[in-house]
Amino acid sequence: MIRHLSVRILLLFLSLALTTLGFAQTEKLPNPHEVPIMDGDAGPCSVSFTVTDPKGAPVYDARIKVHIEYGFGGFHRLDLEAATNVDGKTKFTGLPKKVKGGTLFFHAVKGELSGSATYDPQKNCSGENSAITLAQ
Repeated sequence: MIRHLSVRILLLFLSLALTTLGFAQTEKLPNPHEVPIMDGDAGPCSVSFTVTDPKGAPVYDARIKVHIEYGFGGFHRLDLEAATNVDGKTKFTGLPKKVKGGTLFFHAVKGELSGSATYDPQKNCSGENSAITLAQ
């Protein structure tokens, strides 16, 4: 009887230790359709992108970069980069409303393919959806 009790206690401690270390927990996989968001934390504006290849298919893991100069005289500078999800989508938030030159230039690259889009935050500050088609 004592032997069975000590085996049970040992199993209880072992299961608690494994749970604490993470061995008994199932790992949650990230949702591949969740849209990645890059927050520039520099203003109220945002823009979303859908990146496609020359055939119109969404491009996964295309890298979109933007260089932003804003504030008095463009003294504040910000370089942002985001990747697309499996649906070719990504979003930039926290963009300033007033930028040097008035327009932001976004450049997307995936392997040998590239494409670009412009965005004027003063004309459409909240949530413009833009498309970028990659070409060689």
